[in-house]
Amino acid sequence: MPTQTHNPKYMSYALITGASKGIGKELALQLAAKGYSLLLVARAEQELKDLCEEVKSKSNVDAAYLALDLSTAGAADKIMQWIAQGGYDVNILINNAGYGQWGAFADQTLEAQQTMLQVNIGVLVELTYKMIPMLRTKQKAYIMNTGSTTAFQAIPTFGLYAASKSFVHSFTRALHHEMMGSNISVTLLSPGTTRSNFVNRADMDHVKETAEKVAMNPDAVAKSGIDAMFAGKIETIPGFINQISVFSLRFSPRKMVENIAGNIYRKK
Repeated sequence: MPTQTHNPKYMSYALITGASKGIGKELALQLAAKGYSLLLVARAEQELKDLCEEVKSKSNVDAAYLALDLSTAGAADKIMQWIAQGGYDVNILINNAGYGQWGAFADQTLEAQQTMLQVNIGVLVELTYKMIPMLRTKQKAYIMNTGSTTAFQAIPTFGLYAASKSFVHSFTRALHHEMMGSNISVTLLSPGTTRSNFVNRADMDHVKETAEKVAMNPDAVAKSGIDAMFAGKIETIPGFINQISVFSLRFSPRKMVENIAGNIYRKK
């Protein structure tokens, strides 16, 4: 569990999971530019180390990392121990870690699918629960969870991932209402297709060409999330095309939507 220690003169930290690349990396860079020190968690140690060095060279903030596989048992406890041992003063929690597992449900191993659910749902819920007591002690604190526009429909061959994001969507919006009137603001970031390593990790080369036509850059997605978080919004869907797509789903027959989604995600 490699770590990097901090400089105690920095007092206000944002904790970001899945921070080594894509949206998570952009969230880190943009928060650092706003003066927030960073606690970065992901599997890729070298990428985390490089990002910490980049942040420190560009911004007058601190950055520390914890290289950790969030699918392992006790991952949330290890993060909490790291925070306590370092004496980090965290007032922003961003649960950004997550990935997709493509393929028909019955054709994948149960272990692989459970591992994905642990990262997408299990750690998010546990870390949020364990962080709330600390966040309640701050004058103002924020929680942001990264969902997905896949949360708005069932997707054949991508069903468990979409279902996991439906969970994140419902849970985050409910928590926003529960925390209203308190010092903690809760926001859901629901991006559509984003230029990152997501498609490669999910083994979805067959949708690359289609995805690229509507994909957003991660810096634009991150900015939308950060702006919404500090504005206290319940949810943001970055990109006009994504917003129109989600809106249209409300008026479209579910079976038709599922057939269209299935045709896109299935290999020809």
